[in-house]
Amino acid sequence: MILKAFIVGGLICIAGQLLIDLTSMTPARILVLFVTLGVVFYAVGLYQPLVDFAGAGATVPLLGFGYALGKGVEEAVRQNGLIGSITGGVTAAAGGISFSIVMGFLCALVAKSHDKS
Repeated sequence: MILKAFIVGGLICIAGQLLIDLTSMTPARILVLFVTLGVVFYAVGLYQPLVDFAGAGATVPLLGFGYALGKGVEEAVRQNGLIGSITGGVTAAAGGISFSIVMGFLCALVAKSHDKS
């Protein structure tokens, strides 16, 4: 299972690196593209089989964040109706978002910030 996760996660990362190297897309645009593709792939039923096959190799990269948002919206709409389309994605991704904020804060406390110039 670990090998499958490593291979699938690595292939997703290779796709991102190729987009950086071979196109004029900025990393921010690639981030948005990957998250959006994760939602679209989940909506059309392509991403769940990949998650079932690779586990964390498919859920940890940015495509997996889009997958979590889409899955959260679907479940919240089923439970709460239309309001779930607003709350579902944030609720599903709250753990990852919270962890990112806390780690960013801790890194800011430890690192010395300075201008790049």
